[in-house]
Amino acid sequence: MQPSGPVEAGEAADDAAEEVRQRLAAEAGDVEAMSVLGAMLLRRGDLDGAESHLRAATAAGDRAAANNLGVLLHQRGYGDEAAGWWRIAAVAGSAAAAHALGRYHRERGDEPAAEYWLRQSAEQGHTLGAYALADLLEHRNDPKAEQWMRVAAERGHREAAYRLARALDRKAGHAQESGADADAALLEEAEQWYRQAAARGHRRGALHLGAILEKRGELKEAGRWYLTSAKDGEVRAACALGFLLRDAGDTENAALWWLRAAQEGDGNAANALGALHAERGEQQTAERWYRAAMDAGDDNGAYNLGLLCAEQGRTAQAEQWYRRAAYAGHREAANALAILLLQVGDAAGAEPWFSKAAEAGSVDAAFNLGILFAGRDSREDAAEALRWYERAAAAGHTEAALQVGIARLRDGDELAAERHLRCAAGGGSTEAAYRLATVLDARRPPAPSHELGEPAHEKTECEEWYERAASQGHRRAQVRVGMLAAARGDVVEAARWYREAAEAGSRNGAFNLGLLLAREGSEPEAAVWWTRAADAGHGRAALRLALVYARRGELAEGQRWADRAVTLGPGEVAERAARLRDALRQELSA
Repeated sequence: MQPSGPVEAGEAADDAAEEVRQRLAAEAGDVEAMSVLGAMLLRRGDLDGAESHLRAATAAGDRAAANNLGVLLHQRGYGDEAAGWWRIAAVAGSAAAAHALGRYHRERGDEPAAEYWLRQSAEQGHTLGAYALADLLEHRNDPKAEQWMRVAAERGHREAAYRLARALDRKAGHAQESGADADAALLEEAEQWYRQAAARGHRRGALHLGAILEKRGELKEAGRWYLTSAKDGEVRAACALGFLLRDAGDTENAALWWLRAAQEGDGNAANALGALHAERGEQQTAERWYRAAMDAGDDNGAYNLGLLCAEQGRTAQAEQWYRRAAYAGHREAANALAILLLQVGDAAGAEPWFSKAAEAGSVDAAFNLGILFAGRDSREDAAEALRWYERAAAAGHTEAALQVGIARLRDGDELAAERHLRCAAGGGSTEAAYRLATVLDARRPPAPSHELGEPAHEKTECEEWYERAASQGHRRAQVRVGMLAAARGDVVEAARWYREAAEAGSRNGAFNLGLLLAREGSEPEAAVWWTRAADAGHGRAALRLALVYARRGELAEGQRWADRAVTLGPGEVAERAARLRDALRQELSA
């Protein structure tokens, strides 16, 4: 809140009265008054008026006047003369002068002299001296820099508090990069210093504090600090605040903050605006903001332009933007470019881009590279495909884990296969759930036989995995769940799964449903499902139909299905069908 007019007028009157008192005392020969009056005039910008009083006080031995005379001369461009007076004041014990002299020497590249005087200032308790010394030592990678940065921060220097927090943050980050757990104490102390810097009006401190709180889920307080920082002009905070508002469902206010940040050159905010307009179907506006992001140096702008063009079928332009982003090191753009090249039949052009993206850490590119090598014939290519699948699987790629599991099963390494199949199945892969179930199924001891209608036993783990795959539409899993249900006597459950598989096109499902219905006395309906299975190439279903029609006396139809069963096989079925066909033929010719 601004002070009211009368208060300002009162303060001005007090200052004027104080200046008159000091002037009268200075004219009477009071050295301290000369020094104070000179400082007052210097602060006001009256260098000519200040200089005579400061020189007089300095000549009388006042060290504060000597320091201020140095400041005045430095402002006038007389650096060497200013340094001379600062030296006199510093030798006399002025911490402020020692600080100024230290900075003077550093500006001229004399770091040993700078360190000497800055240390003198810092050790006398001068906050700016402690900060300047810390800055000098940090520049030289001296581990004692943190000690002096801490001293300055503890004395209220907000930039020191921020830089100390950053140093602690980096230290914790380096520990994580080396494989160790982040030091909780370091992170906690870093947060405290960010908080102190933010509370003292440091906008980047407020930004980092907001990021910490957001990561921890304390969104309301994070938003307050982002807002504080954004209002102080920190565009990254404005952008972050936009994302926070969007996630809360307030896209209108999110757009306002992104607009504010984007207009100040924040590429991330421009991309966010582009995505928002693209979601609304406003393609031209989206493209304009993506271009703004690109102009701001954000490679995501070119990548997003590529995506936008690809969605609109503008393949040539999509390739152009993907290439631009990919050449700038954008790994997902490199992957997208490779996919586009693959789609137009340029596998040779796609491979190096997949490789670049994968080497840069793109998990999807590693998987796609695996697919590319797997499509070739040589053993070397198969080994290379497996290497890329393993790399993608290690990063959590579900389909890659499935492919590694299949390869390990092929190699006979059942334990490794199971491990990868569990990862893929846990990640939602239907095929992995089915294959894992088959691995576990093969290990099961033979279950005791059950008559249909007996009470069901407890489900095994393999049955649970079959059911997971079945519930996601896997037809073979549905048939197997039906078989397991039938084996434990649950006719209704078995019929449900067989029917679901059959209706989805499974010939085994249709055949097994027919068997179940026939056992229940519904042979006409069973014949309908066997017909569907036989038409899809199921030899046993064709044999069953041949038997049904033979029993009904429809010998010609029975012979037709027997012929079909001979053709479809397998061997045992073909033999039985051939015998039945011959018998029916004899019967028809008798």
